[in-house]
Amino acid sequence: MIKRKSTKSRGKLKLSKYFQEFETGDRVAIVREHALNPAFPFRIQGKSGVISGQKGSYYVIKLMDGNEEKTYIIAPAHLKKVGAAEIKSK
Repeated sequence: MIKRKSTKSRGKLKLSKYFQEFETGDRVAIVREHALNPAFPFRIQGKSGVISGQKGSYYVIKLMDGNEEKTYIIAPAHLKKVGAAEIKSK
């Protein structure tokens, strides 16, 4: 697991990534942004889930952990939208 950014991508976070918006029902992948929140849970890195709501500027994500559905509240900077075409190709 990568624990730091590459030297070329270090620095400030892009504001467009921090303020990106999603709709309820969108499918997103969870990709840790190393510039934020060092207490990010590593076990959800790389997983994908569905947005079920919003709390302030953060999003409520439902994802499957084994056979159990879990809910996480995650900042938009850690999320990447996954389109229908990308899901089918994997």
